[in-house]
Amino acid sequence: MHWIDWLITIVPFVLILWMAVSCRKYVRGVVDYLAAGRVAGRYVMCVGSLESALGVVAIVATVEVNYQTGYALGFWGAILAPIGLIMALTGYCTYRFRETKALSIGQFLEMRYNRSFRIFAATLRTLSEMLTNAIGPAVAASFFIYFLGFPHRVHVLGIALPTFAILVLIILTMALVVMWPAGRVALLVTDCVQGLMSYPIFVVIVGYVLLHFSWSWEIAPVMMDRAGGESFLNPFDISKLRDFNLFALVVSVLGSILNRASWMGNDTSNCGRTPHEQKMAGILGAWRNGFSGLMCLAIAITVITFMSHEKYNTPAREVRLQLADRVAAEVVPDAATRAQLHERLSALPTTPHKIGVDKPLSRVENLDTPYMNAAAEVIGRDGSGNFMFQKFRTLYHQMMMPLTLRHMLPVGVTGLFCLLMVMLLLATDASRTFNSSATIVQDIVLPLVKTAPSPERHLSWLRWASLWVSVFFFVSSMFFVNIDYIAMFTTIMTSIWLGGAGPVMVFGLYSRFGNSWGAYASLIIGSGISTSGLLLQNNWAKTVYPFLARVGWLEPVDTSMRWVTTQCSPYVEWTMNPVKFPVNSVEVTFIAIISGVLAYVIGSLVTSRKPYNLDRMLHRGIYSIDGVKPVGKQGSKWSWHTAVGKVLGITPEFTRGDKILTWSVFLYTVVYQIGICFVGVLIWNLISPWPALWWSHYFYITTLCVGGVIGVISTVWFLIGGIIDTKRLMKDLKARVDNPLDDGRVKGHVSLMDVEKLGADPDEK
Repeated sequence: MHWIDWLITIVPFVLILWMAVSCRKYVRGVVDYLAAGRVAGRYVMCVGSLESALGVVAIVATVEVNYQTGYALGFWGAILAPIGLIMALTGYCTYRFRETKALSIGQFLEMRYNRSFRIFAATLRTLSEMLTNAIGPAVAASFFIYFLGFPHRVHVLGIALPTFAILVLIILTMALVVMWPAGRVALLVTDCVQGLMSYPIFVVIVGYVLLHFSWSWEIAPVMMDRAGGESFLNPFDISKLRDFNLFALVVSVLGSILNRASWMGNDTSNCGRTPHEQKMAGILGAWRNGFSGLMCLAIAITVITFMSHEKYNTPAREVRLQLADRVAAEVVPDAATRAQLHERLSALPTTPHKIGVDKPLSRVENLDTPYMNAAAEVIGRDGSGNFMFQKFRTLYHQMMMPLTLRHMLPVGVTGLFCLLMVMLLLATDASRTFNSSATIVQDIVLPLVKTAPSPERHLSWLRWASLWVSVFFFVSSMFFVNIDYIAMFTTIMTSIWLGGAGPVMVFGLYSRFGNSWGAYASLIIGSGISTSGLLLQNNWAKTVYPFLARVGWLEPVDTSMRWVTTQCSPYVEWTMNPVKFPVNSVEVTFIAIISGVLAYVIGSLVTSRKPYNLDRMLHRGIYSIDGVKPVGKQGSKWSWHTAVGKVLGITPEFTRGDKILTWSVFLYTVVYQIGICFVGVLIWNLISPWPALWWSHYFYITTLCVGGVIGVISTVWFLIGGIIDTKRLMKDLKARVDNPLDDGRVKGHVSLMDVEKLGADPDEK
């Protein structure tokens, strides 16, 4: 990079680190460190959550998927909008979880079920979370190696050290510096500041793409040049998409509803000043998320156009050759094989693909296919060769984005993009390190100790646990091998917890019949199915498939799998493959989720003895400890206004500004996104199908034009709100009176803080 780019990257980054260290003065107790004293405002939570959730790994994963599937599926993804809107407006799960005042999911689980289940669930969840999040530093380190052009090894005092290991160590050290002093307070403040800095960078990147590439002459023709059934634009022509298709969308909808609460207590969901403030932060998310998605879309469009359009044929070939060489140097240990692969790829002819003249590209036959075929032949097609090729193909597609952008972005924009990636990795890895360490201390260590630690010792445990988690992430990154899409990897890894956690959390918050028997059954069966799928995926090419071939079971197993998926074709097809396990991660997760729900319901109903006291857990009625009266009715006189208000979740807690915000989200989501952009367009196409060109205009207007306008407005809006909320957070933290009993401990299904004010649970006396 140019020295200007380095300056743009380093100066703001140093400022962020200084702010994180300065936040230590606001931490006086455990609840400050874990939940920012529960005094955070909606904007600081909303903006901070975006930054910590996006991450380098999320951007790489998004571009990786879009490079293979395009954006037609995104049209059907509009059905997620009303579901997300309803959950946000009603405060589904978030409102009730905040009412419990639990500092972690584990504390909630002990209150709702029992202590042994808290420890079991926390162990399973932490294992799933840590194994999933270990990919973050690994992907980020690889991204910067390819984006900045670092060599795979550097020599220090004559010793060759792996650049990957050095970068992972630096990334995790920076994450520790951010979260160690003040925990959630530092994370909220720095994530919010980084989020506010990211919005203008989003604008610059989107603007550069629109100015650098012509939509009509470059982007649209490339997007329309796809084989039948694999359209990048027409949502009615995607029947041949395999991993990311309509079935995956159905599973996503199911997961978004059932697992709404499964990560709560491990983010900002317990930081709000009130349950209402927590709810409003979720509603604001409808305006917050759009521009980050637009930025990811713009990057993906850039990569697809650059690598596919005839105009960029020469630089695209250079990128492919350089990418293949760099990936081979990382995954192919034999020097002779690497040299043979380089010679074979360099000999491939430069054949420009003429859109409209040559055969349309497809998932199987595209401009990368000759490179993949050559690599497969050189590396080998036996068990170990297939496994090595799987690693080569995966890393090749994942690292295409950073290497392409390195060849494209000008001075200044390169620095801004690098700064954005640094902020995203810092926010993500710091948050995930903090989350895992907090779960270990709060939900595994704390329930096991007989003598309660002092607040000082408790904070010390939390900080040292974060160091242990960082060491785990480092070691895991060194041994990490990804053989699938990043999105698929995270899906199968998180399903070790999410496969059975959904009913445990949702029924725990809303039902009176659920009990610990059903909760155990759900987690054991759901996680067991997910773990089995993970083991089969990772050992398929090297062990399982060769074994089936050796004993002659390939044909009967293939026949059985085809028969099972006959009714779901073409969206679910299980066919024998020597490289990849036939059942993908989404399908394994679906089986696990359905099994977990059935296990919870059956297990609870069979063993249920008496209804659970939800009012006490939620601090409602006579169990309120804040002096807040139950929310009354909105009015006895019926009207359309009050009826719609109830549907939108509007209660007497809503101010005029809250109502305006809620109605704006409702009108934008329901009227514009669902009514006009989805239902209206859907009906039109059912009557008179659009050509691909019309779909290109549709996506240009709805995503880039409208999304760009909303992005510019939200940048100014959230900048003002974020600054105001950050100042108020500091003020409220100074004025807050700490309660040493509010540390996550539970006695007889009741938090220790509640026992002091309300007494123990009478059922436990």
